[in-house]
Amino acid sequence: MITELPISGSEILLRMLLLEGVECVFGYPGGSVLYIYDAMHGNPDFRHILTRHEQGAIHAADGYARSTGKVGVCLATSGPGATNLVTGIATAHMDSVPLVVITGNVPTDLIGTDSFQEADIVGITQPITKHNFFVRNVEDLARTIREAFYIAQSGRKGPVLVDIPKDVSAAVTKFSYPEQLLVRDLTPREQVDTPTQIESLLAALRASEKPLILAGGGIVYSGASDALIEFVKRTEIPIVTSLLGLGGYPSEGPLWLGMPGMHGTYAANQALIQCDLLLSIGARFDDRVTMKLDQFAPHARIAHIDIDAAEIGKLVPTSIAICGDAKDILLRMNRFLTDPLQVKRSWVDHVMAMKREFPLSYEDSEEVLKPQYVIEMISRTTNGEAIITTDVGQHQMWTAQYYRFKHPRSLITSGGLGTMGFGFPSAIGAQIGNPGKIIVSINGDGGMQMCAQELAICAIDRIPVKIVILNNETLGMIKQWQELIYDKRYSHIDLSGSPDFVKLANAYGVPAGRATTKEEAEKLWQEALSSPGPFLIDFVIAKDELVYPMVPQGAGLQEMIVGGKPR
Repeated sequence: MITELPISGSEILLRMLLLEGVECVFGYPGGSVLYIYDAMHGNPDFRHILTRHEQGAIHAADGYARSTGKVGVCLATSGPGATNLVTGIATAHMDSVPLVVITGNVPTDLIGTDSFQEADIVGITQPITKHNFFVRNVEDLARTIREAFYIAQSGRKGPVLVDIPKDVSAAVTKFSYPEQLLVRDLTPREQVDTPTQIESLLAALRASEKPLILAGGGIVYSGASDALIEFVKRTEIPIVTSLLGLGGYPSEGPLWLGMPGMHGTYAANQALIQCDLLLSIGARFDDRVTMKLDQFAPHARIAHIDIDAAEIGKLVPTSIAICGDAKDILLRMNRFLTDPLQVKRSWVDHVMAMKREFPLSYEDSEEVLKPQYVIEMISRTTNGEAIITTDVGQHQMWTAQYYRFKHPRSLITSGGLGTMGFGFPSAIGAQIGNPGKIIVSINGDGGMQMCAQELAICAIDRIPVKIVILNNETLGMIKQWQELIYDKRYSHIDLSGSPDFVKLANAYGVPAGRATTKEEAEKLWQEALSSPGPFLIDFVIAKDELVYPMVPQGAGLQEMIVGGKPR
Protein backbone atom coordinates (compact mmCIF):
# COMPACT_ATOMS: atom_id res chain seq x y z
CA MET A 1 0.00 0.00 0.00
CA ILE A 2 1.75 3.16 -1.27
CA THR A 3 0.17 6.60 -1.46
CA GLU A 4 0.43 8.54 -4.68
CA LEU A 5 0.93 11.85 -2.89
CA PRO A 6 3.01 12.58 0.20
CA ILE A 7 1.09 12.77 3.47
CA SER A 8 2.08 14.07 6.89
CA GLY A 9 3.54 12.05 9.72
CA SER A 10 0.33 12.70 11.64
CA GLU A 11 -1.78 11.17 8.86
CA ILE A 12 0.63 8.22 8.68
CA LEU A 13 0.18 7.68 12.42
CA LEU A 14 -3.61 7.61 12.16
CA ARG A 15 -3.53 5.28 9.17
CA MET A 16 -1.21 2.88 10.97
CA LEU A 17 -3.38 2.87 14.08
CA LEU A 18 -6.43 2.01 11.97
CA LEU A 19 -4.50 -0.69 10.11
CA GLU A 20 -3.48 -2.18 13.47
CA GLY A 21 -7.17 -2.49 14.33
CA VAL A 22 -7.28 0.25 16.94
CA GLU A 23 -10.89 0.97 17.92
CA CYS A 24 -10.31 3.92 20.22
CA VAL A 25 -7.49 6.16 21.41
CA PHE A 26 -7.66 7.80 24.82
CA GLY A 27 -5.84 11.10 24.99
CA TYR A 28 -5.39 14.75 25.85
CA PRO A 29 -4.07 17.36 23.39
CA GLY A 30 -1.21 19.82 23.77
CA GLY A 31 1.15 21.89 21.68
CA SER A 32 3.47 19.10 20.57
CA VAL A 33 0.66 16.88 19.27
CA LEU A 34 -1.48 19.51 17.58
CA TYR A 35 -0.62 18.27 14.08
CA ILE A 36 -1.84 14.84 15.17
CA TYR A 37 -5.07 16.25 16.55
CA ASP A 38 -5.49 18.34 13.41
CA ALA A 39 -5.29 15.14 11.34
CA MET A 40 -8.12 13.69 13.45
CA HIS A 41 -10.40 16.61 12.56
CA GLY A 42 -13.18 15.41 10.31
CA ASN A 43 -11.87 11.83 10.21
CA PRO A 44 -15.01 9.65 10.61
CA ASP A 45 -13.01 6.42 10.96
CA PHE A 46 -10.96 7.50 13.96
CA ARG A 47 -12.41 7.39 17.49
CA HIS A 48 -10.80 9.43 20.22
CA ILE A 49 -11.98 9.82 23.83
CA LEU A 50 -10.93 13.08 25.44
CA THR A 51 -10.19 12.23 29.06
CA ARG A 52 -9.80 14.97 31.64
CA HIS A 53 -6.29 13.97 32.72
CA GLU A 54 -3.52 12.01 31.02
CA GLN A 55 -3.51 9.52 33.89
CA GLY A 56 -7.18 8.85 33.16
CA ALA A 57 -6.25 8.25 29.51
CA ILE A 58 -3.61 5.62 30.18
CA HIS A 59 -5.65 3.82 32.84
CA ALA A 60 -8.58 3.72 30.40
CA ALA A 61 -6.30 2.29 27.70
CA ASP A 62 -5.08 -0.25 30.26
CA GLY A 63 -8.63 -1.30 31.19
CA TYR A 64 -9.46 -1.65 27.50
CA ALA A 65 -6.42 -3.88 26.96
CA ARG A 66 -6.95 -6.11 30.01
CA SER A 67 -10.63 -6.65 29.28
CA THR A 68 -10.31 -7.33 25.54
CA GLY A 69 -6.85 -8.85 25.11
CA LYS A 70 -6.13 -6.21 22.46
CA VAL A 71 -3.50 -3.46 22.58
CA GLY A 72 -4.64 -0.30 24.36
CA VAL A 73 -3.54 3.05 22.95
CA CYS A 74 -3.20 6.47 24.56
CA LEU A 75 -1.84 9.81 23.38
CA ALA A 76 -0.37 12.76 25.24
CA THR A 77 1.68 15.84 24.56
CA SER A 78 5.26 16.54 25.60
CA GLY A 79 6.58 17.52 29.02
CA PRO A 80 3.90 17.32 31.72
CA GLY A 81 1.51 15.48 29.38
CA ALA A 82 4.04 12.72 28.91
CA THR A 83 5.18 12.59 32.53
CA ASN A 84 1.57 12.34 33.69
CA LEU A 85 1.53 8.95 31.95
CA VAL A 86 4.43 7.52 33.94
CA THR A 87 2.36 5.95 36.75
CA GLY A 88 0.07 4.29 34.20
CA ILE A 89 3.02 2.98 32.19
CA ALA A 90 4.54 1.47 35.33
CA THR A 91 1.16 -0.05 36.24
CA ALA A 92 0.92 -1.78 32.85
CA HIS A 93 4.57 -2.86 32.96
CA MET A 94 4.22 -4.54 36.36
CA ASP A 95 1.12 -6.45 35.23
CA SER A 96 2.29 -7.29 31.66
CA VAL A 97 -0.41 -5.31 29.86
CA PRO A 98 0.02 -4.52 26.12
CA LEU A 99 -0.11 -0.77 25.52
CA VAL A 100 1.21 1.53 22.81
CA VAL A 101 1.81 4.88 24.45
CA ILE A 102 2.25 7.74 21.99
CA THR A 103 3.77 11.02 23.16
CA GLY A 104 4.61 14.19 21.33
CA ASN A 105 7.87 15.99 21.88
CA VAL A 106 9.36 19.34 20.99
CA PRO A 107 10.89 19.72 17.50
CA THR A 108 14.11 17.78 16.98
CA ASP A 109 16.24 20.93 16.74
CA LEU A 110 15.12 21.87 20.28
CA ILE A 111 15.77 18.46 21.86
CA GLY A 112 18.27 18.84 24.68
CA THR A 113 17.88 22.60 25.05
CA ASP A 114 15.43 22.55 27.98
CA SER A 115 12.83 24.13 25.74
CA PHE A 116 9.25 24.77 26.81
CA GLN A 117 7.49 21.53 27.80
CA GLU A 118 10.48 19.35 26.94
CA ALA A 119 11.08 16.13 28.88
CA ASP A 120 13.21 13.11 28.05
CA ILE A 121 10.27 10.73 28.25
CA VAL A 122 12.25 7.98 26.52
CA GLY A 123 14.91 8.14 29.23
CA ILE A 124 12.36 8.51 32.02
CA THR A 125 10.39 5.43 30.95
CA GLN A 126 13.17 3.04 29.95
CA PRO A 127 12.93 1.04 33.22
CA ILE A 128 9.12 0.75 32.99
CA THR A 129 8.54 -0.06 29.30
CA LYS A 130 9.07 -3.24 27.36
CA HIS A 131 10.66 -1.05 24.70
CA ASN A 132 10.51 2.55 23.57
CA PHE A 133 11.20 4.51 20.39
CA PHE A 134 12.26 8.05 19.58
CA VAL A 135 11.24 8.77 15.98
CA ARG A 136 13.73 11.11 14.28
CA ASN A 137 12.55 10.79 10.67
CA VAL A 138 9.04 10.69 9.26
CA GLU A 139 10.13 7.89 6.89
CA ASP A 140 10.58 5.65 9.95
CA LEU A 141 7.20 6.37 11.53
CA ALA A 142 5.04 3.70 9.88
CA ARG A 143 7.55 0.93 10.56
CA THR A 144 8.00 2.13 14.15
CA ILE A 145 4.27 1.98 14.86
CA ARG A 146 3.98 -1.54 13.43
CA GLU A 147 6.98 -2.69 15.46
CA ALA A 148 5.55 -1.08 18.60
CA PHE A 149 2.34 -3.10 18.28
CA TYR A 150 4.27 -6.28 17.58
CA ILE A 151 6.50 -5.85 20.61
CA ALA A 152 3.63 -4.88 22.93
CA GLN A 153 1.65 -8.06 22.25
CA SER A 154 4.38 -10.64 21.61
CA GLY A 155 5.92 -12.90 24.23
CA ARG A 156 5.44 -11.43 27.69
CA LYS A 157 3.20 -8.50 26.93
CA GLY A 158 3.91 -4.95 28.05
CA PRO A 159 3.81 -1.23 27.29
CA VAL A 160 5.78 0.31 24.41
CA LEU A 161 6.31 4.05 24.13
CA VAL A 162 6.67 5.94 20.84
CA ASP A 163 7.92 9.53 21.17
CA ILE A 164 7.26 11.71 18.11
CA PRO A 165 8.81 15.20 17.83
CA LYS A 166 6.48 17.88 16.51
CA ASP A 167 8.41 18.42 13.27
CA VAL A 168 8.23 14.68 12.51
CA SER A 169 4.44 14.71 12.88
CA ALA A 170 4.34 17.70 10.47
CA ALA A 171 6.81 16.39 7.87
CA VAL A 172 5.48 14.72 4.72
CA THR A 173 6.48 11.59 2.86
CA LYS A 174 4.90 8.88 0.74
CA PHE A 175 3.18 6.27 2.86
CA SER A 176 3.76 2.56 2.43
CA TYR A 177 2.69 -0.16 4.81
CA PRO A 178 5.80 -1.82 6.28
CA GLU A 179 5.46 -5.47 5.31
CA GLN A 180 8.73 -6.49 6.95
CA LEU A 181 9.61 -6.06 10.63
CA LEU A 182 13.17 -5.25 11.62
CA VAL A 183 12.81 -6.34 15.25
CA ARG A 184 13.85 -9.83 16.32
CA ASP A 185 11.35 -12.62 16.74
CA LEU A 186 9.90 -12.35 20.24
CA THR A 187 8.33 -15.79 20.35
CA PRO A 188 9.51 -17.26 23.67
CA ARG A 189 12.54 -19.45 23.19
CA GLU A 190 12.01 -22.81 24.78
CA GLN A 191 14.86 -23.16 27.25
CA VAL A 192 14.61 -26.94 27.39
CA ASP A 193 13.34 -29.95 25.47
CA THR A 194 9.68 -29.18 26.18
CA PRO A 195 8.19 -32.66 25.46
CA THR A 196 10.75 -34.21 27.79
CA GLN A 197 10.04 -31.61 30.47
CA ILE A 198 6.30 -32.19 30.15
CA GLU A 199 6.85 -35.91 30.61
CA SER A 200 9.02 -35.18 33.66
CA LEU A 201 6.36 -32.87 35.09
CA LEU A 202 3.57 -35.39 34.59
CA ALA A 203 5.73 -38.10 36.15
CA ALA A 204 6.36 -35.85 39.16
CA LEU A 205 2.64 -35.14 39.48
CA ARG A 206 1.88 -38.87 39.37
CA ALA A 207 4.42 -39.51 42.12
CA SER A 208 3.18 -36.62 44.25
CA GLU A 209 0.89 -37.27 47.19
CA LYS A 210 -0.09 -33.62 47.74
CA PRO A 211 0.09 -31.69 44.44
CA LEU A 212 -1.26 -28.15 44.07
CA ILE A 213 -1.67 -25.74 41.15
CA LEU A 214 -0.99 -22.01 41.49
CA ALA A 215 -2.47 -20.18 38.48
CA GLY A 216 -1.56 -16.54 37.81
CA GLY A 217 -2.28 -13.75 35.37
CA GLY A 218 -0.47 -15.60 32.61
CA ILE A 219 -3.45 -17.96 32.39
CA VAL A 220 -5.71 -15.00 31.62
CA TYR A 221 -3.35 -13.18 29.26
CA SER A 222 -2.58 -16.27 27.18
CA GLY A 223 -6.20 -17.34 26.83
CA ALA A 224 -5.43 -20.57 28.65
CA SER A 225 -8.52 -20.73 30.86
CA ASP A 226 -10.31 -23.53 28.96
CA ALA A 227 -7.10 -25.57 28.76
CA LEU A 228 -6.56 -25.09 32.51
CA ILE A 229 -10.11 -26.16 33.33
CA GLU A 230 -9.61 -29.29 31.23
CA PHE A 231 -6.25 -30.01 32.91
CA VAL A 232 -7.73 -29.71 36.39
CA LYS A 233 -10.65 -31.90 35.36
CA ARG A 234 -8.31 -34.59 34.05
CA THR A 235 -5.86 -34.48 36.94
CA GLU A 236 -8.18 -33.61 39.86
CA ILE A 237 -5.42 -31.45 41.37
CA PRO A 238 -6.62 -28.71 43.76
CA ILE A 239 -5.99 -25.17 42.52
CA VAL A 240 -5.45 -21.67 43.90
CA THR A 241 -5.46 -18.49 41.79
CA SER A 242 -3.54 -15.28 42.40
CA LEU A 243 -5.22 -11.85 42.37
CA LEU A 244 -4.54 -11.37 38.66
CA GLY A 245 -5.41 -15.00 38.00
CA LEU A 246 -8.96 -14.69 39.39
CA GLY A 247 -11.42 -15.80 36.74
CA GLY A 248 -8.77 -17.89 34.99
CA TYR A 249 -10.35 -20.83 36.81
CA PRO A 250 -13.98 -20.32 37.89
CA SER A 251 -14.68 -19.59 41.54
CA GLU A 252 -17.41 -22.22 41.49
CA GLY A 253 -14.96 -24.84 40.22
CA PRO A 254 -15.06 -27.99 42.35
CA LEU A 255 -11.32 -27.96 43.17
CA TRP A 256 -10.80 -24.21 43.66
CA LEU A 257 -9.50 -23.26 47.12
CA GLY A 258 -9.46 -19.49 46.69
CA MET A 259 -6.86 -16.77 46.43
CA PRO A 260 -3.61 -17.33 48.38
CA GLY A 261 -1.34 -14.83 50.09
CA MET A 262 -1.66 -11.84 52.38
CA HIS A 263 -5.47 -11.75 52.22
CA GLY A 264 -5.97 -15.24 50.87
CA THR A 265 -8.24 -17.96 52.17
CA TYR A 266 -7.25 -20.29 54.96
CA ALA A 267 -7.53 -23.33 52.71
CA ALA A 268 -5.44 -21.80 49.93
CA ASN A 269 -2.61 -20.82 52.25
CA GLN A 270 -2.65 -24.09 54.16
CA ALA A 271 -2.52 -25.99 50.87
CA LEU A 272 0.60 -24.03 49.92
CA ILE A 273 2.16 -24.86 53.28
CA GLN A 274 1.31 -28.57 53.10
CA CYS A 275 1.71 -29.47 49.41
CA ASP A 276 4.65 -31.59 48.27
CA LEU A 277 4.61 -30.44 44.62
CA LEU A 278 3.56 -26.96 43.52
CA LEU A 279 2.85 -26.37 39.84
CA SER A 280 2.91 -22.64 39.13
CA ILE A 281 1.45 -21.60 35.77
CA GLY A 282 1.80 -17.98 34.68
CA ALA A 283 2.48 -16.70 38.20
CA ARG A 284 5.66 -14.89 39.20
CA PHE A 285 5.72 -15.61 42.96
CA ASP A 286 4.88 -12.06 43.96
CA ASP A 287 5.67 -11.25 47.58
CA ARG A 288 1.97 -10.73 48.36
CA VAL A 289 1.48 -14.41 47.47
CA THR A 290 4.62 -15.93 48.98
CA MET A 291 4.92 -13.62 52.01
CA LYS A 292 8.13 -14.60 53.90
CA LEU A 293 9.95 -16.26 51.06
CA ASP A 294 12.01 -18.80 52.99
CA GLN A 295 8.81 -20.17 54.55
CA PHE A 296 6.86 -20.42 51.28
CA ALA A 297 5.73 -23.93 50.25
CA PRO A 298 8.38 -25.41 52.59
CA HIS A 299 7.73 -29.06 51.69
CA ALA A 300 7.22 -28.68 47.95
CA ARG A 301 9.20 -29.21 44.80
CA ILE A 302 8.46 -26.32 42.46
CA ALA A 303 7.47 -26.73 38.83
CA HIS A 304 7.16 -23.44 36.96
CA ILE A 305 5.58 -22.73 33.57
CA ASP A 306 6.09 -19.16 32.39
CA ILE A 307 6.45 -17.28 29.13
CA ASP A 308 9.35 -15.25 30.54
CA ALA A 309 12.48 -17.31 31.24
CA ALA A 310 13.74 -14.57 33.56
CA GLU A 311 10.92 -15.32 36.01
CA ILE A 312 11.73 -19.01 36.33
CA GLY A 313 13.95 -19.57 39.35
CA LYS A 314 14.13 -15.85 40.10
CA LEU A 315 12.59 -16.08 43.56
CA VAL A 316 12.08 -19.75 44.42
CA PRO A 317 14.28 -22.75 43.58
CA THR A 318 12.68 -24.53 40.61
CA SER A 319 12.93 -28.27 40.02
CA ILE A 320 11.04 -28.44 36.73
CA ALA A 321 11.15 -25.43 34.41
CA ILE A 322 9.11 -25.05 31.25
CA CYS A 323 9.43 -21.77 29.36
CA GLY A 324 6.58 -21.10 26.99
CA ASP A 325 3.07 -19.80 26.49
CA ALA A 326 0.73 -21.16 29.17
CA LYS A 327 -2.02 -22.08 26.73
CA ASP A 328 0.36 -23.91 24.41
CA ILE A 329 1.98 -25.85 27.26
CA LEU A 330 -1.35 -26.78 28.86
CA LEU A 331 -2.76 -27.99 25.55
CA ARG A 332 0.32 -30.18 25.10
CA MET A 333 0.03 -31.49 28.64
CA ASN A 334 -3.61 -32.37 28.06
CA ARG A 335 -2.61 -34.33 24.96
CA PHE A 336 0.01 -36.21 26.99
CA LEU A 337 -2.60 -37.10 29.62
CA THR A 338 -3.95 -40.27 28.08
CA ASP A 339 -4.54 -41.77 31.53
CA PRO A 340 -5.91 -39.95 34.61
CA LEU A 341 -3.35 -38.97 37.25
CA GLN A 342 -5.39 -40.42 40.12
CA VAL A 343 -4.35 -37.88 42.75
CA LYS A 344 -4.69 -39.32 46.24
CA ARG A 345 -8.28 -38.79 47.34
CA SER A 346 -7.17 -38.22 50.94
CA TRP A 347 -5.32 -35.04 49.90
CA VAL A 348 -8.25 -33.67 47.92
CA ASP A 349 -10.68 -34.50 50.72
CA HIS A 350 -8.36 -32.84 53.25
CA VAL A 351 -8.03 -29.49 51.44
CA MET A 352 -11.71 -29.36 50.54
CA ALA A 353 -12.58 -30.03 54.18
CA MET A 354 -10.43 -27.03 55.18
CA LYS A 355 -12.32 -24.91 52.65
CA ARG A 356 -15.65 -25.97 54.17
CA GLU A 357 -14.49 -25.65 57.78
CA PHE A 358 -12.82 -22.26 57.42
CA PRO A 359 -14.74 -20.28 54.77
CA LEU A 360 -14.45 -16.56 54.29
CA SER A 361 -16.83 -14.97 56.78
CA TYR A 362 -17.73 -11.68 58.37
CA GLU A 363 -20.00 -10.50 61.16
CA ASP A 364 -23.05 -9.09 59.46
CA SER A 365 -25.04 -6.20 60.89
CA GLU A 366 -28.44 -4.58 60.54
CA GLU A 367 -27.18 -1.29 62.00
CA VAL A 368 -24.35 -0.55 59.58
CA LEU A 369 -23.73 -1.55 55.96
CA LYS A 370 -20.94 -4.07 55.67
CA PRO A 371 -18.70 -3.87 52.58
CA GLN A 372 -18.67 -7.66 52.18
CA TYR A 373 -22.46 -7.60 51.90
CA VAL A 374 -22.26 -5.01 49.12
CA ILE A 375 -19.81 -7.15 47.14
CA GLU A 376 -21.94 -10.26 47.66
CA MET A 377 -24.97 -8.32 46.44
CA ILE A 378 -23.15 -7.20 43.28
CA SER A 379 -21.96 -10.75 42.65
CA ARG A 380 -25.42 -12.23 43.21
CA THR A 381 -27.28 -9.74 41.01
CA THR A 382 -24.81 -9.93 38.12
CA ASN A 383 -24.46 -13.71 38.48
CA GLY A 384 -20.71 -13.30 38.11
CA GLU A 385 -21.15 -12.17 34.49
CA ALA A 386 -20.03 -8.54 34.90
CA ILE A 387 -16.55 -7.14 34.30
CA ILE A 388 -15.38 -5.74 37.62
CA THR A 389 -12.70 -3.09 37.94
CA THR A 390 -11.29 -2.05 41.28
CA ASP A 391 -9.07 0.59 42.69
CA VAL A 392 -6.53 -0.38 45.36
CA GLY A 393 -7.10 -0.96 49.04
CA GLN A 394 -9.55 -2.77 51.30
CA HIS A 395 -12.35 -2.72 48.75
CA GLN A 396 -10.01 -4.42 46.25
CA MET A 397 -9.42 -7.30 48.64
CA TRP A 398 -13.10 -7.61 49.60
CA THR A 399 -13.90 -7.78 45.89
CA ALA A 400 -11.27 -10.48 45.33
CA GLN A 401 -12.65 -12.45 48.27
CA TYR A 402 -16.42 -12.12 47.86
CA TYR A 403 -17.14 -11.66 44.15
CA ARG A 404 -17.55 -15.01 42.38
CA PHE A 405 -15.54 -14.67 39.19
CA LYS A 406 -16.60 -17.06 36.45
CA HIS A 407 -14.63 -15.93 33.42
CA PRO A 408 -11.14 -14.71 32.49
CA ARG A 409 -10.74 -10.96 31.98
CA SER A 410 -13.63 -10.29 34.37
CA LEU A 411 -11.41 -8.70 37.06
CA ILE A 412 -9.47 -5.59 36.08
CA THR A 413 -7.23 -4.43 38.91
CA SER A 414 -3.76 -3.04 39.53
CA GLY A 415 -1.76 -5.91 40.99
CA GLY A 416 1.98 -5.37 41.02
CA LEU A 417 2.11 -1.59 41.37
CA GLY A 418 -1.03 -1.17 43.47
CA THR A 419 -2.05 2.07 41.77
CA MET A 420 -4.73 4.17 43.42
CA GLY A 421 -6.80 6.08 40.86
CA PHE A 422 -6.72 3.12 38.46
CA GLY A 423 -10.16 1.64 39.08
CA PHE A 424 -12.60 4.17 37.66
CA PRO A 425 -10.85 5.16 34.41
CA SER A 426 -9.98 1.52 33.71
CA ALA A 427 -13.72 0.79 33.83
CA ILE A 428 -14.29 3.38 31.11
CA GLY A 429 -11.77 1.61 28.89
CA ALA A 430 -13.34 -1.77 29.66
CA GLN A 431 -16.77 -0.43 28.72
CA ILE A 432 -15.48 0.98 25.42
CA GLY A 433 -13.98 -2.42 24.63
CA ASN A 434 -17.04 -4.39 25.80
CA PRO A 435 -20.09 -2.28 24.94
CA GLY A 436 -22.57 -5.07 25.61
CA LYS A 437 -21.23 -5.99 29.05
CA ILE A 438 -22.11 -4.72 32.52
CA ILE A 439 -19.03 -2.92 33.80
CA VAL A 440 -18.86 -2.26 37.53
CA SER A 441 -16.19 0.05 38.93
CA ILE A 442 -15.60 -0.63 42.64
CA ASN A 443 -13.66 2.11 44.43
CA GLY A 444 -12.73 3.40 47.83
CA ASP A 445 -13.42 6.99 48.78
CA GLY A 446 -9.68 7.68 48.58
CA GLY A 447 -8.91 6.31 45.12
CA MET A 448 -12.14 7.68 43.64
CA GLN A 449 -10.91 11.22 44.24
CA MET A 450 -7.71 10.61 42.27
CA CYS A 451 -9.51 10.34 38.91
CA ALA A 452 -13.03 11.57 39.70
CA GLN A 453 -12.77 14.12 36.89
CA GLU A 454 -13.39 11.31 34.41
CA LEU A 455 -17.05 11.42 35.46
CA ALA A 456 -17.27 14.08 32.76
CA ILE A 457 -16.65 11.68 29.90
CA CYS A 458 -19.07 9.11 31.35
CA ALA A 459 -21.77 11.76 31.19
CA ILE A 460 -20.80 13.28 27.83
CA ASP A 461 -20.23 10.00 26.00
CA ARG A 462 -23.00 8.11 27.86
CA ILE A 463 -20.58 5.41 28.99
CA PRO A 464 -22.80 3.20 31.18
CA VAL A 465 -20.31 2.26 33.88
CA LYS A 466 -21.86 1.45 37.25
CA ILE A 467 -19.68 3.27 39.78
CA VAL A 468 -19.53 1.89 43.32
CA ILE A 469 -17.87 3.75 46.18
CA LEU A 470 -17.29 1.89 49.44
CA ASN A 471 -17.07 4.94 51.65
CA ASN A 472 -15.62 4.56 55.15
CA GLU A 473 -14.19 8.09 55.30
CA THR A 474 -10.67 6.77 55.70
CA LEU A 475 -7.70 5.35 53.87
CA GLY A 476 -8.90 1.95 54.95
CA MET A 477 -5.94 -0.32 54.23
CA ILE A 478 -3.46 2.15 55.72
CA LYS A 479 -5.70 2.44 58.79
CA GLN A 480 -5.80 -1.36 59.04
CA TRP A 481 -2.02 -1.61 59.05
CA GLN A 482 -1.72 1.21 61.56
CA GLU A 483 -4.25 -0.54 63.79
CA LEU A 484 -2.68 -4.01 63.67
CA ILE A 485 1.01 -3.25 63.25
CA TYR A 486 1.58 0.32 64.49
CA ASP A 487 -0.34 0.05 67.80
CA LYS A 488 -3.29 2.15 66.57
CA ARG A 489 -1.16 5.21 65.89
CA TYR A 490 -3.48 6.55 63.18
CA SER A 491 -1.52 9.03 61.12
CA HIS A 492 -3.08 11.07 58.29
CA ILE A 493 -5.73 8.62 57.14
CA ASP A 494 -8.88 10.65 57.87
CA LEU A 495 -10.88 11.36 54.69
CA SER A 496 -13.92 12.83 56.41
CA GLY A 497 -13.44 16.06 54.43
CA SER A 498 -14.19 14.30 51.14
CA PRO A 499 -16.85 15.76 48.85
CA ASP A 500 -20.45 14.63 48.74
CA PHE A 501 -20.01 12.05 45.98
CA VAL A 502 -23.68 12.17 45.02
CA LYS A 503 -23.54 15.92 44.47
CA LEU A 504 -20.20 15.59 42.70
CA ALA A 505 -21.62 13.02 40.29
CA ASN A 506 -24.71 15.15 39.70
CA ALA A 507 -22.51 18.16 38.99
CA TYR A 508 -20.91 16.20 36.17
CA GLY A 509 -24.32 15.03 34.92
CA VAL A 510 -24.17 11.47 36.28
CA PRO A 511 -27.19 10.11 38.22
CA ALA A 512 -26.29 9.03 41.74
CA GLY A 513 -27.59 7.94 45.11
CA ARG A 514 -26.45 7.07 48.62
CA ALA A 515 -27.10 3.90 50.61
CA THR A 516 -26.60 3.42 54.34
CA THR A 517 -28.72 0.28 54.88
CA LYS A 518 -29.19 -3.08 53.14
CA GLU A 519 -32.63 -2.04 51.92
CA GLU A 520 -31.31 1.18 50.41
CA ALA A 521 -28.36 -0.69 48.92
CA GLU A 522 -30.53 -3.26 47.17
CA LYS A 523 -32.97 -0.64 45.84
CA LEU A 524 -30.30 1.73 44.52
CA TRP A 525 -28.28 -1.09 42.99
CA GLN A 526 -31.29 -2.30 41.03
CA GLU A 527 -31.85 1.27 39.86
CA ALA A 528 -28.23 1.45 38.72
CA LEU A 529 -28.47 -1.85 36.84
CA SER A 530 -31.63 -0.74 35.05
CA SER A 531 -30.17 2.63 34.10
CA PRO A 532 -29.07 2.83 30.43
CA GLY A 533 -26.23 5.21 31.28
CA PRO A 534 -23.67 5.72 34.03
CA PHE A 535 -24.80 5.58 37.66
CA LEU A 536 -22.89 6.22 40.90
CA ILE A 537 -23.74 4.83 44.33
CA ASP A 538 -22.06 6.02 47.51
CA PHE A 539 -22.28 3.05 49.89
CA VAL A 540 -21.61 4.36 53.40
CA ILE A 541 -19.97 1.38 55.10
CA ALA A 542 -18.74 0.48 58.58
CA LYS A 543 -15.71 2.62 59.40
CA ASP A 544 -13.81 0.01 61.41
CA GLU A 545 -14.25 -3.06 59.21
CA LEU A 546 -10.99 -4.89 58.51
CA VAL A 547 -9.98 -7.28 55.74
CA TYR A 548 -9.51 -10.79 57.09
CA PRO A 549 -7.77 -13.17 56.77
CA MET A 550 -4.47 -11.29 56.85
CA VAL A 551 -0.83 -12.31 56.93
CA PRO A 552 1.28 -9.41 58.26
CA GLN A 553 4.10 -8.26 56.03
CA GLY A 554 7.33 -10.05 56.94
CA ALA A 555 5.44 -13.05 58.31
CA GLY A 556 5.02 -16.48 56.79
CA LEU A 557 1.75 -17.89 55.49
CA GLN A 558 1.41 -20.02 58.61
CA GLU A 559 1.12 -16.82 60.69
CA MET A 560 -2.25 -15.91 59.18
CA ILE A 561 -4.64 -13.87 61.32
CA VAL A 562 -8.22 -15.08 60.87
CA GLY A 563 -10.88 -12.70 62.16
CA GLY A 564 -8.43 -10.99 64.46
CA LYS A 565 -7.12 -14.18 66.08
CA PRO A 566 -4.11 -16.31 65.04
CA ARG A 567 -5.05 -19.84 64.00
